[in-house]
Amino acid sequence: MNTYQTDPYTALEAKTEAQKLAFAPIVFHTARTLRDLGILTALDQAKDDGLAAAQIAQQTQVSEYGVKVLLDMALSARIVTWQAPNYVIAKLGYSLLHDGMTRANMDFTADVCYAGMMHLTEAIKEGTPAGLKELGDWTTIYEGLSSLPEKAKQSWFTFDHFYSDNSFPVLLKKIFSSQPKQIFDIGGNTGKWTLQCCKHSQDVALTLIDLPQQIALAKENVAQHGFSDRVTFYPANMLDKSQDLPQGADVWWMSQFLDCFSPMEILSILRRVRAAMKPEAKVYILELFWDAQRYEAASYSLNATSLYFTCLANGNSRFYRSEDFLEIVAEAGFNVSERTDDIGLGHTLLELVAS
Repeated sequence: MNTYQTDPYTALEAKTEAQKLAFAPIVFHTARTLRDLGILTALDQAKDDGLAAAQIAQQTQVSEYGVKVLLDMALSARIVTWQAPNYVIAKLGYSLLHDGMTRANMDFTADVCYAGMMHLTEAIKEGTPAGLKELGDWTTIYEGLSSLPEKAKQSWFTFDHFYSDNSFPVLLKKIFSSQPKQIFDIGGNTGKWTLQCCKHSQDVALTLIDLPQQIALAKENVAQHGFSDRVTFYPANMLDKSQDLPQGADVWWMSQFLDCFSPMEILSILRRVRAAMKPEAKVYILELFWDAQRYEAASYSLNATSLYFTCLANGNSRFYRSEDFLEIVAEAGFNVSERTDDIGLGHTLLELVAS
């Protein structure tokens, strides 16, 4: 991407940016506190007129000291502007308050990642999710998703679903163009995609394949929506090479699943799918590739989230560069029959056939 080919800063600008990085954790919590205490909401409702510190304190029941110390930092961070004697919400503050992606990312960072990221150096050195101990005693976060602290669990699933849900309409049209009768949903999580398929077509049956802990959540979710008669469940650890996979699917589906594994683990999973699938079956992989994004903010977010995988999820996975990922696909014995970029909020859909 051309954005990354040159150094954009002068020496003085670089020094300024360095200070922003040095105090980034403080700015992050300032922004979150302004949002959660209702200070940004008060300023948003005041619109261009803004409010004085005393007025904000009265409306939010936050001390005038607290209002001023937070908003003065917010001035430096360009979250608000100053039109004496009033603070006025800026475009950045508006985004913090109203943008769904920003809210999902911020809550995920705060509730899931923040404490654990203190262990990033250890995670890089050891190749293990060293920060996961801040959330619970598991080998990977996937084993503990159903047991996460409630706030962390809510923020994790909101973050995960925010990005996938925006892609559903386009994906359903594409997947069902061949009228599949049987779909295997690998890494089906809580059953979001499985439920979408059931609602889209009355003629399709699905098998959801995931860890036993996730199967338990998915079963409950599927039952609540009344689709238990069309969905079967196959508890499996996809890293266990000795475990057989089911057979007979027209479509094998993996959404934001393979980014949870290292390159060698992805290769092993894809090879096992290829060995189990019917010759005429199709494999669909929905992924986020950081180099296939339209906007720099999206690439930034994906590369940051990769370090969540490093430090908390499993220690060895990430959002991949598309070229690196496609090399693994070819090595596993697949051809890409179709690639569709820029779906929803930046997803890429790969349609694979056995080579």
